[in-house]
Amino acid sequence: MTVPARRLAILLVAAGFLLTGAAAGIVFLVAHTQVSPEAIRSSVIRGEAVARAWTLPAAATFRRDVAWQSNASLCGPASLANVFRSFGEMPVTESGVLADTGLCWTGFCLLGLTLDELADVARSKTRRSVTVIRDITPEEFRAHLRKSNDPSRRYVINFDRKVIFGSGAGHHSPIGGYLEDEDLVFVLDTNREYQPWLVERSRLFGAMNTLDGSRTRGMLLIE
Repeated sequence: MTVPARRLAILLVAAGFLLTGAAAGIVFLVAHTQVSPEAIRSSVIRGEAVARAWTLPAAATFRRDVAWQSNASLCGPASLANVFRSFGEMPVTESGVLADTGLCWTGFCLLGLTLDELADVARSKTRRSVTVIRDITPEEFRAHLRKSNDPSRRYVINFDRKVIFGSGAGHHSPIGGYLEDEDLVFVLDTNREYQPWLVERSRLFGAMNTLDGSRTRGMLLIE
């Protein structure tokens, strides 16, 4: 029987945890998903355009402030914490987001959370509607991005860093909005090393339209 790639990866990382402890498991993950500082700087758009993007209606609710994820595995909980804070709601910390979920009880999420797992966590913490969006066309993606500037809506996107930065792995971050005239998406990256950045819609769609195990990545819509 062939072991699915995601399950095999989980088994390998779990072995690392058992043999050398949780900290070594995280070192294993980081070593295999490292992106060079030069790739981080050169692969996306920064500067004056980012300053303009912060003035978009939904982005403005984050008050030019992103609470960074505390380790490489917590991008999903950190994304939700930032989204809830932008709504003026609780919880606004990773630990608060994960409380009573039974997930990541060591302080680490083994290989991170899938989009569906993150949706379940979100639903347990808010009365707002939480929708998983996946397997959409580029045109449908553009339609959602236009709506991402609505301050009553928040999107969290799950994408593969490798498509944009040349290396890296799956990642979650909130979408701050869409500069439609320039066709650029504002990603509020929860990793301190990356900081918020802009990227062409087609490139972000390509990074989202990848597989995480047997399912396509996508977005959460919280409204």
